Amino acid sequence: MDQREPSLLVLLDKERKEKMNNSLFTEIDESFICENCGKKVEKLGYSCRNHCPYCLHSKHVDKNPGDRQEDCHGVLEPIGLEIDSKKGYVIVFKCKKCGMIRKNKAAKDDDMDEIIKLSVAKV
Repeated sequence: MDQREPSLLVLLDKERKEKMNNSLFTEIDESFICENCGKKVEKLGYSCRNHCPYCLHSKHVDKNPGDRQEDCHGVLEPIGLEIDSKKGYVIVFKCKKCGMIRKNKAAKDDDMDEIIKLSVAKV
């Protein structure tokens, strides 16, 4: 391979970053009542609130982050945890209604005991 040509990995990473910058992410930070535990969840304040900080459950409402275009509306159950060198803890969710897998970065106020439980879960 010519040293001046970018590698396939570099091209794929560039394409991924361009997709993220092409308004696939809609910033919506709103409070809600958790459908799993019933607790009132306040706005996050520094980014978009995606899941309950108490039980870590979410709702399957987005096709792309924040777009509210998903018709499923099932409960997203946390089933596992990944550690990303840039994002930190990433919660893995599975929709109880349709089975779709989703991932979202853990928030600063998430219950660390729940995060620890997920770290030993089998995905």
